[in-house]
Amino acid sequence: MAVEHSAAPPSGDRARIHDIGYRTYDGPRLGRAYARRSLYSQSLRGAYGLGRSVKSKVLPMLLFAVMCVPAAIMIAVAVFTKAKDLPIAYTDYALVMQAVISLYVASQAPQAVSRDLRFRTVPLYFSRPIETSDYVRAKYAALASAMFILTAAPLLVLYVGALLAKLDFTDQTKGFAQGLVSVALLSLLFSGIGLVVAAVTPRRGFGIAAVIAVLMISYGAVSTLQAIAYVQDNTAVIPWIGLFSPVTLIDGVQTAFLGATSTMPGGAGPSTAQGVVYLLVVLGLVAAAYGLLVRRYKKVGM
Repeated sequence: MAVEHSAAPPSGDRARIHDIGYRTYDGPRLGRAYARRSLYSQSLRGAYGLGRSVKSKVLPMLLFAVMCVPAAIMIAVAVFTKAKDLPIAYTDYALVMQAVISLYVASQAPQAVSRDLRFRTVPLYFSRPIETSDYVRAKYAALASAMFILTAAPLLVLYVGALLAKLDFTDQTKGFAQGLVSVALLSLLFSGIGLVVAAVTPRRGFGIAAVIAVLMISYGAVSTLQAIAYVQDNTAVIPWIGLFSPVTLIDGVQTAFLGATSTMPGGAGPSTAQGVVYLLVVLGLVAAAYGLLVRRYKKVGM
């Protein structure tokens, strides 16, 4: 039976080394800061569908319009009726529109993190000069910035409209500044909660449902318990129940420190001492969200 032998290796005269054009990179090394800024800007643009398909732009742009249109209508009414003040306080606007805000967080938090988990691209980020903390800070800052744009834009519409309607400049400027502080805290808190919940699963649909459940069910449960306490004339416990919902936490902070009127039953907002507790809980949740995200991505990036 014949045995087929492999061809003999080429002799030294016939061996060739082919130059296929690979060259070492000799340009500038931009480092972690540049990578972090790039990830932040890309994530912020993605939160509004910029640089993505038309389909990806529809929901965030629609929610942005829904946030701003009521403010424009209020200004038109105030101008037409020659009102002496706006029909809504700057600090109340985000709480009234909380359902829209929650829907935005639920739709964009999974978009920010679930895709990287699903397609296993997180280790690729960490193969570059970027660490876990850089990735988390960029994603967190991007979603919080997108949230701040969403919530501050209607306040800007109200403020500019109020000045055009020749309302008191000092009062409107003070109210506008208080509103900006309120929505800044809201953006940090909601973004942190949304990202932590969304980072649990790589499936975007599950992430959306989970974020909506955490934000909306907690508010519904807290509001129900507060209403029961009010009916039973146990108003002292109402502010303490408010510690267990992101929406009522923001309500309590702005009631205690930003001159807002509480939306809790009977207007039983927290005292200044209780407001300190509210503020500490908000800051603690923001810090905890950051820590949990860092821990989560240390495991994912291995």
